[in-house]
Amino acid sequence: MADTDHQPVRYARRLARILGLYTAGLCGTLALLAWAEQQGLARHWLGPMFLFGTVMVYAGIGIWGRTTDPEEYYVAGRRIPAFYNGMATAADWMSAASFISLAGGLYLQGFSGTPGQPGGLAYVLGWTGGFCLVALLVAPYLRSLGLYTLPDYFQVRFGGAWPRRLAALGAILCSFTYVVAQIYGIGLIASRLTGVQFEIGILLGLGGVLLCSFLGGMRAVTWTQVAQYVVLLLAFLIPVSWLAYKQVGSPFAPLVVGHQLEKIERLERELVESPGEKAVQAESLRRARQYEAWLQDVDGSLRSQRLAAQERVRELRARGADSSQLFAAQRALNALPRTGAAAREQWTRALQESLDRSRPLSGLPPHSQPFAGDPDGTPAEREAFDTSRRNFLALMFCLMVGTAGLPHLLTRFYTTPDVPQARQSVAWALFFICLLYFSVPALAVLVKYEVMQHLVGSSFDALPSWIVQWARVDPALVSVSDINGDGRLQFGELRLGADVIMLATPEIGGLPYVVSALVAAGGLAAALSTADGLLLTISNAMVRDLYSRDVRPQMAAEQRVILSKFALLAVALLAALVASLKPADILPLVSASFSLAAATFVPALVLGIFWGRTTRAAAVAGMAVGLVLTSWYIVANAAWLRGALGLQGGGPQWFGIVPVCSGVFGVAAGLATIVVVSLARPRGLPAPAPARG
Repeated sequence: MADTDHQPVRYARRLARILGLYTAGLCGTLALLAWAEQQGLARHWLGPMFLFGTVMVYAGIGIWGRTTDPEEYYVAGRRIPAFYNGMATAADWMSAASFISLAGGLYLQGFSGTPGQPGGLAYVLGWTGGFCLVALLVAPYLRSLGLYTLPDYFQVRFGGAWPRRLAALGAILCSFTYVVAQIYGIGLIASRLTGVQFEIGILLGLGGVLLCSFLGGMRAVTWTQVAQYVVLLLAFLIPVSWLAYKQVGSPFAPLVVGHQLEKIERLERELVESPGEKAVQAESLRRARQYEAWLQDVDGSLRSQRLAAQERVRELRARGADSSQLFAAQRALNALPRTGAAAREQWTRALQESLDRSRPLSGLPPHSQPFAGDPDGTPAEREAFDTSRRNFLALMFCLMVGTAGLPHLLTRFYTTPDVPQARQSVAWALFFICLLYFSVPALAVLVKYEVMQHLVGSSFDALPSWIVQWARVDPALVSVSDINGDGRLQFGELRLGADVIMLATPEIGGLPYVVSALVAAGGLAAALSTADGLLLTISNAMVRDLYSRDVRPQMAAEQRVILSKFALLAVALLAALVASLKPADILPLVSASFSLAAATFVPALVLGIFWGRTTRAAAVAGMAVGLVLTSWYIVANAAWLRGALGLQGGGPQWFGIVPVCSGVFGVAAGLATIVVVSLARPRGLPAPAPARG
């Protein structure tokens, strides 16, 4: 994909030829590996082959695209055609959250989410709707200015250094939150494919990220993202189409989802009335009461449990019990929490899990239920319905508006040759995204049917191997426990995390292992493509928008590029360290970054384009208010922080809005602040001229 041919038609034909050859080669390799599996190629070879094979392709493109030219490094020479920029934008956009966690969120939350965790179709509606805002309100106007980064716009539009500084700070904060989620997903996939520990998997994946983005900046990232989109498209559509064909005889999953949804409703009713499920619920409720009693006196309960466990070990030793009994007793002693704080955290988590298991369907909402609660029920049910609906709409708003403010996404529209192609690339991006998003709800339904119909009721002695393998990666992803002691797996005894549903879909559906490896490669492509763009945005904000403007303004352009590369490396290592701590699931982390982007950038960005009276002071005040308010709301409700400070219960939740939706308050406060300050001090700069064409 050389950039030397400047004639648009010949250049486009050459790109199309290379893309066609790449796609054909990928499909041929997939067919060859499928044949090799049938001939007896061991599974432990297939996973690493997919992992390292695809990463080497991306690395080759990254090395080919190496450059120190600022125009190439920051905006890929501004000659990416709309079709390919749309494909790269879609790959940049469909992060680990979209590919890995979105179907899992729909599996666990149904179509609207739960009272404490909104989601479901809010993600699909919010993320796709956000591109309409990008096309109408932002992309063409940014491209017409011919800048390099989003903070550049704030300095050009409002003048002075503080709008740029605040924009750079906001870009670093929301992008870092986002990139931690991507690297967590990379570690998850790499550890599953290679069998190494999660932390080692993060380092392996990090090498792929750096090879894609370190040398070539936006030029290398663009073409690796095009290659990654092809992989993730095949990796998503093949298993969902295969599963749909297996269940109903049609590969068109979105068209058969209604048929399977009726079956799920029937299975849900059967599970609610199942004696085995009721036994699980009764035992889980008993355990929940036990945890509640322990939490009344944490130190005393922990002390008595430790004394009892020590006495058990001494008793077994005294009577010469066999080694297996002694080992089990010693392991039970070692498993006890070390401190009272650790015991409180562990028992609180176990209490919530037991309470979930004590409810019908293990606490999951009926899949087709529109919102939690009942608008015509008791006062508590009506309140639950209203809260669920508010959070659904708030999340959809944050995702939609946040899309129009994501720095790494908006930078992509600087790479097109002109304004019309910037508009067209948004349309192409939405098309490529919808190719996958139309199938996401169908995948959640198909997997839930597979679990309820074929997995539930299996003997614990005959459970599929994928349960043990994924539990080894992280017990929070997959766990089973024979709670009622009947030797059969009940729905309430199976716990699946949102981050494992898509990756385990081929194994849940009994598909060939080569499809499992392809899905993992697709998830890796999704996470890598987004991580590349995010790391580039963070390093550019640190070096180009802050350091070289405020500390060393005389720095040469080539020096800025080189320093940006080393900043990218440092940020990548820091993000890997944070991701190794497993701070949260992927979807909540990503949702929080959208709230931060919406509150920090969108009010000042849109008013700066369309309202000439917007002043510099107003923009600075609005961005600061939006960023601080949203960040405070998220941090004040963070469970880890409240636990560290010894605070009991949940944090402040205005109108029942959960932290990931805090952007609704930040956007409103930022917008009001900008309008009030602009009217009070009316010395605005003229808005940039509207883009033509």
